[in-house]
Amino acid sequence: MKKPQRRFHPALCATTLAAAALLAACASRSTAPPAPHAPLPAARSGTLQACSDLAARAVLPGTVYTSATEVPAGTVTVGGVAMAAPAHCLVQGRMNERTSPVDGQRYAIGFEMRLPVAWNGRFFYQANGGLDGVVVPALGGIGGGGPRSSALQMGFAVISTDAGHAGSMGPRFGLDPQARLDYGYNAVAQLTPMAKNLIAKAYGRGPDRSYIGGCSNGGRHAMVAAVRSAGQYDGVLAGDPGFNLPKAAVAQLYGAQQYAAVASAKTPAGQPDLQSAFTPAELKLVADKVLQRCDALDGIADGIVSDVNACRPRFDIQRDVPTCAAGTRDAMCLSAPQKNALANVFKGARNSAGQPIYSGFPFDAGVSGANWREWKFASPPTRDAGAVGFIFSTPPLADRPQGLPFALGFDMDRDAPRIAATDGVFRESALSFMTPPDAANLSALRERGGRMIVYHGTSDPVFSSDDTQAWYERVRAANGGDASSFARYFPVPGMNHCAGGPATDQFDMLSALVDWVEQGKAPASVTASARGAGTPVPNAEVPAGWAAQRTRPLCPYPQVATYTGGDAERAGSFACKLPTP
Repeated sequence: MKKPQRRFHPALCATTLAAAALLAACASRSTAPPAPHAPLPAARSGTLQACSDLAARAVLPGTVYTSATEVPAGTVTVGGVAMAAPAHCLVQGRMNERTSPVDGQRYAIGFEMRLPVAWNGRFFYQANGGLDGVVVPALGGIGGGGPRSSALQMGFAVISTDAGHAGSMGPRFGLDPQARLDYGYNAVAQLTPMAKNLIAKAYGRGPDRSYIGGCSNGGRHAMVAAVRSAGQYDGVLAGDPGFNLPKAAVAQLYGAQQYAAVASAKTPAGQPDLQSAFTPAELKLVADKVLQRCDALDGIADGIVSDVNACRPRFDIQRDVPTCAAGTRDAMCLSAPQKNALANVFKGARNSAGQPIYSGFPFDAGVSGANWREWKFASPPTRDAGAVGFIFSTPPLADRPQGLPFALGFDMDRDAPRIAATDGVFRESALSFMTPPDAANLSALRERGGRMIVYHGTSDPVFSSDDTQAWYERVRAANGGDASSFARYFPVPGMNHCAGGPATDQFDMLSALVDWVEQGKAPASVTASARGAGTPVPNAEVPAGWAAQRTRPLCPYPQVATYTGGDAERAGSFACKLPTP
């Protein structure tokens, strides 16, 4: 049985960036940085030996294989994008089918595996995002927007899952205690040995190296696995991780309340129209003012704020954005209430006593992005209200009016503590089943020679890159001040939630992770490109003045990409350097 992880009460550990000393005191720490482990043996290639009879070969209690089909090389469409796929065996099935004694609904952990004919000896667990609920094609994301390759293309055997519930249920699966746990962590724990057994029966041996990766909730899955399933994975790739997802969802409701206070229009139902709180032009004004103050801090004015930490003391929304005269709304200024609303949101959700509920956010140029707007204004009454009401609150708040009335009526004093509550039916709180236990303690992964890469868009509107940075500071403190021998964090300037925004958001983090795990090549930087007009999957928010495929180095924190001279559209003109104090 796995040894219980030591936990700290959140009130004892500061989460702000300014509290580095306290963060160090709150984490178990060694007296010196750990010596780097030798790379793990590289994976060996193999060839698919069985497909149509895999169901009979790979029998496991509680597992039903519904199909095993040979698929020729071709394309697989994901999210409207056709992705190349090699010849492979597609296995579909479900685990742990049951009827809930609580809500009477049928549940199972659905999955599919794609096992390439030409195998590179590796396994990739594709951790999916959102509320899960859908078994999306198991191709394996490598990080960033508009992917040009996938883990399956690279030769990995890949699994995808619905995390234990059907998408048709929406957030109502949270009425079942076991479905909550499957969504939080148990689906990964159950599926991982099943997948490795299937691989062994398909290729005649198990995987040499195993990886898990995803973005958003998928990044959260990966961060949870880095602690709970450290013995099962050699490499962990976590993108824009919502590892404090229950807190972030509550913060979205807090934001809705701020926007409602400055909304200038009503919905047909007579409720505040959150979209009317800020026009796209008004948010572009904020982005432009951020760029004016902070763009050149990395040595060049190029539309990217590489050093968001240096920007903090330089940009002040109250000072740097003009204040409108009464009755004026011309996109050249913000009203005082609008400024206060944005300032409150970026400071982070708080209760009436001023105590933080969730992290603050850095002001960045991506505030004008469509993805930022969608998460801030459209998501709170839909995804966030449903998740908080049905999945994260104990007991569930299923009897309350849903949608925007739920968001606006959520009490930050009385209701927010429900994400940490338990009762006789729901014996684990949302903060227990959704977050990594003792998140900064990666000693088990470190000691087995595993490696971890985390990346996060600095303009992510829903999961704060400040929260991820504070987590990484705790990891550093727990390892004598330097965790770079096994874990590295890469901020992605300007990127919204997992992709988009005025950013170089196309990159391959998986190859960098494999090289680190199996060859000992620690990633000094990862080259990212923009997706301008003419690229395979364009990003409409790449500024017209950028080269269509501008490149930049993504740097491991605390280094930042600094201009050293030459062509400003090329990554080679920048170097990763520690910021000047």
